[in-house]
Amino acid sequence: MLVEFNTLPDASRIWIYQANRSFTEAELAEIRNELNDFITEWTAHGSQLKAGYEIKYKRFIVLALDQSAVAASGCSIDASVHFIQHLEKKYNVELLDKMNVSYKQGEHIAYKSLIDFKKMAKQKAVSKNTIVFNNLVANKQEYQEHWEVPAGESWHARFM
Repeated sequence: MLVEFNTLPDASRIWIYQANRSFTEAELAEIRNELNDFITEWTAHGSQLKAGYEIKYKRFIVLALDQSAVAASGCSIDASVHFIQHLEKKYNVELLDKMNVSYKQGEHIAYKSLIDFKKMAKQKAVSKNTIVFNNLVANKQEYQEHWEVPAGESWHARFM
């Protein structure tokens, strides 16, 4: 069951998929339609899942699932991963590679491999004050409060 992202409870489970590039306006329109269709049909053991999404900065797909009534199952999580893989192929974009880092450079969102980000930290090209995206947040409240944070307040701090 598709619901508005902002109506989901703070405890809703979150999955964040970061793209290695920004989506075009045309791609975003198509992706929104595909997300609407996927979430409308998304189930766990035959029961409708109450979920929503948002797309941030034209490159982050954020899925949220209210597990208070029906929790995600292995099969439903697999279905969401297959859906994301479909988007990767269709739009020739990386969404599942967790070994990359996104961070802000002014208003621009930069995307680097973890190895390159570590090098940049050593060279002081990024600092503990650089705003990074902590895609390891587990629920909607963490997402809203701790997703966009200075690197010094995230798991990225170990490289500073």
